Amino acid sequence: MRNFHFAGRSTVHAQNAMVATSHPAAALVAVDVMRAGGTAADAAVAACALLGVIEPQSTGIGGDCFALIQPKGEGKIVAYNGSGRAPMAATAEWYLERKINSVPLTSAHAVSIPGSIDAWDTILRDHGKMGLDTLLQPAIKAAEEGYIVAPRIAFDWKNGFEKLKNGTNTERYLLPHGKPASAGDVIHQPELGKTLRAIARNGRDAFYTGEIAADMVDTLRGIGGLHTLEDFAAHSTETTSPIGTIYKGHDVWQCPPNGPGITMLVMLNILSRFDLTKYPALSVERFHLEAEAARIAYMMREQYIGDPAQVHVDVAGILAKEFAEEHISKIRMDGLLDLPNVAPPMNPSTVYITVVDKDRNVCSFINSIAHSFGSAIVSNNTGVLLQNRAGGFRIQPGHPNCIAPGKRPLHTIIPSLVTKNGRALMPFGVMGGQYQPVGQSHVLTNMIDYGCDVQEAIDMPRGLHYEGVYQLEDSVPADIVEGLKKIGHKTTSVVGPLGGGQAIWIDWDKGTLVGGSDPRKDGCALGY
Repeated sequence: MRNFHFAGRSTVHAQNAMVATSHPAAALVAVDVMRAGGTAADAAVAACALLGVIEPQSTGIGGDCFALIQPKGEGKIVAYNGSGRAPMAATAEWYLERKINSVPLTSAHAVSIPGSIDAWDTILRDHGKMGLDTLLQPAIKAAEEGYIVAPRIAFDWKNGFEKLKNGTNTERYLLPHGKPASAGDVIHQPELGKTLRAIARNGRDAFYTGEIAADMVDTLRGIGGLHTLEDFAAHSTETTSPIGTIYKGHDVWQCPPNGPGITMLVMLNILSRFDLTKYPALSVERFHLEAEAARIAYMMREQYIGDPAQVHVDVAGILAKEFAEEHISKIRMDGLLDLPNVAPPMNPSTVYITVVDKDRNVCSFINSIAHSFGSAIVSNNTGVLLQNRAGGFRIQPGHPNCIAPGKRPLHTIIPSLVTKNGRALMPFGVMGGQYQPVGQSHVLTNMIDYGCDVQEAIDMPRGLHYEGVYQLEDSVPADIVEGLKKIGHKTTSVVGPLGGGQAIWIDWDKGTLVGGSDPRKDGCALGY
């Protein structure tokens, strides 16, 4: 299969347990937790808490979390929606009266209540053996004693320099010596360490009530936010059932809306009607079909998806065969579908963690502060960098994703799980904002249709059809780029890599685990 431009890594194999993350230190912490008797859920939370310190552009306790967990790899799959809500004072009318027609991404209005800490607490209560007191210790140590900046993180830090220079408290907290951190620099975050200590000592309430919450509210209100202490105190995580579809004999599961996993499922419903194996994995036809499936699925998402607690979302109708078939018959191999242009407002940054423990408990886990460095607002005294997930709302009365009091925005983060005959086969994810549904479809079809192993599937060159332009990684061969142009695609070379994937394949017959981790990030798969 390896007929593309870089050699790629080997897969990682283990018998007992496996983790894949975007940073080696986080993978190591997850393995340490499982060796000490912790579950997959314990390992994911410990790794994520650490990433919230050492990968500050992507994640943190000021963000949101979604997870899919399957006990023993064959129990009932549980979906956790740890997304935050808009303040109770955030009505569309309030914004329209002030001539605000979209949510400014570095304003207090882009900050929804951070859901991560409550989600971690809920997941640990249901599936953990350890508490936040133990699992936050590696993150506390990194914040207080210092951590070393990894290369990909330094790349993002440099790209975020202008944003951080103009943020709220960001210069003080995130621009050591007035410039972006470089690879190899040692960074200390004592205020964040103190905040994590308080949460370790007093649990989730330390974050959502009391001094820490008051500091976040004061910070946000001081720059025009509508947040109140009551908004923080009222936050809760939703525990629900996943939604799914069948792709070529495999069941593929996602968290339901307001998560956008349904986008990937619609893509799979479309792609399942084509015999992709007629075309090479790296071919004009394969890239074209992926783009057309994405354009249809993203159009659906922008038209129909909102917070089901406040608007009707017809999940069954959208996932029905008829919905996909309506468009499939119109797909041409020599041109593009005539579809209305949708311009989703978000292109965020995220971490994804996949873990399988010795009892084969499976955890597919994602945590994000939305855009790189979130809202660029750090709470005055706590060191908490706040997300800008509410930037995903529309200010458009009548639209399912219009901002409203206590409403959750349409998200971009999606943990995925593949099962067969009820048994877990692969917990996986591809982080990277709008790319995620495409990335997951790409990795999965690389495996199921093209016979790649998990690492080859992740390594394979990528493209994202976004806002009318096909963004292609440099590793996509020139003849394919030319072929896509010939059939009408506008193409551009993408500057940074597209997304970052992590996956674990469970081989039940051999009793082993196979891990893959994206070379586009700093991380690795690790097992024992």
